[in-house]
Amino acid sequence: MPIFLAHKIRISFSILTLIAASPAIAHEATEHADPSNHSSLETPFLSENSIAMEKMMNGVEVEPTGDVDHDFVIMMSAHHQGAIDMAVALLKYGNNEQLKRLAQEIIVEQQQEIAAMQLAIGAPLPASVASPNQIPAVTQP
Repeated sequence: MPIFLAHKIRISFSILTLIAASPAIAHEATEHADPSNHSSLETPFLSENSIAMEKMMNGVEVEPTGDVDHDFVIMMSAHHQGAIDMAVALLKYGNNEQLKRLAQEIIVEQQQEIAAMQLAIGAPLPASVASPNQIPAVTQP
């Protein structure tokens, strides 16, 4: 078996394990949470993060093209987009202003890194998207 195929199978198994575990982890986190600290915002936050993680894991699963640079950019772009999606979820549901500022920085930095990687391989830049200034928190019922 070629080494890249064995490596791809090993990576695929690890990714599948993480994807399969994500809903269980989210359920476990909400199931055993202290009811006095449980927020009605935690469920949609965990759900959005689970979706972001699944999307990211699917995005890093690439068929090798023979061009290491291209494959790296595809995988890292998916990884960075996952960080962006998770940061957006924190802006929507989080309460800690320090973490919200950090999430805004993550969004900007990850968008810049995706663009830099695209430029490095001569790929077209991703569409320009305004970074969230402040996504209002969802009000609790």
